Amino acid sequence: MEEKMLTRRSLTKTVVAGLAAAILAGSAHAADMTLKLGHLANEDNIWHKATIKFGEELKALTDGRIEVEVYPNESLGKEMDLINGMQLGTADMTISGESLQNWAPMASLLGIPYAFKSLEHMDEVINGDIGDQIEADIIAKAKVRPIAYFARGPRNLTSNREIRSPDDLNGLKLRVPNVPLFVDVWKALGASPTPMAFSEVFTSLQNGTIDAQENPLALIKSANFNEVQKFVNLTEHSRSWIYLVISELTWNKLSDADKEAVLEAAERAQAFERAAFLEDEKQLVTELQEKGMTFVETDKAAFAAKAKDAVLMNVKPEIKGIVEDLFSN
Repeated sequence: MEEKMLTRRSLTKTVVAGLAAAILAGSAHAADMTLKLGHLANEDNIWHKATIKFGEELKALTDGRIEVEVYPNESLGKEMDLINGMQLGTADMTISGESLQNWAPMASLLGIPYAFKSLEHMDEVINGDIGDQIEADIIAKAKVRPIAYFARGPRNLTSNREIRSPDDLNGLKLRVPNVPLFVDVWKALGASPTPMAFSEVFTSLQNGTIDAQENPLALIKSANFNEVQKFVNLTEHSRSWIYLVISELTWNKLSDADKEAVLEAAERAQAFERAAFLEDEKQLVTELQEKGMTFVETDKAAFAAKAKDAVLMNVKPEIKGIVEDLFSN
């Protein structure tokens, strides 16, 4: 009989109770499995703290039989190298997002401009049929399994003049990442997008080579853009998330009880990360305001309507129908 695939949303609590009973019975074990989890974030990043939380919870749930070694700062390898290693069995876990589209086309849905109207809408999509399709595609083609997801702060536009509608973008020289989708969307919106390495952005804003840039609040703060930009225009044009993933080779070595423990630990780590993320976003607004930046509300519906055709022209055929549905809902 084909084994029913376990997913994040098929958790049961019975195994947790069983594991707790085993602990109460006094069955202590030394670790008989150590999972190596590498990622790109530093030790102060919320994602890193969430992976530490995952390891602590998994160790407790398995009475110490499974431990997690976390390697931040790409110390176990870069993201793409880790994914390749997970496919070969030399690494167990990582955090990954859009990079997974190199194997699984459905993963390109992460971060499509204006596809997700709010954090709540994004959660609804991830936890619904579309999220199931994305995860299934990743498992089948990338050979890694999403077990939790972490939200990213939405990308916002900074500038030295208020931007409330697409009409305000006319003539605005805007730095964008070197991604055709982003370039075409901002052209459609009326700006003059200029692909540029992130390391060049501050100086280019300072000397007037460009007028504006777009990034999440955390990056706006860490890059000190407040020194060269007056306004944070809340375009929230791109929302995305990143997955905590485990190698299918590693997953298949686990007993059903340990699979459930991994999923339970991941669920707890996800809840921990979300609470920290929401608090951090509030704090970033306060800190940027204290540094002199003014937050400007925008007509997001007008931006989305004008961006739609450019988005649909640039997305992969496999996801075009889904993106059309996301825009229409």
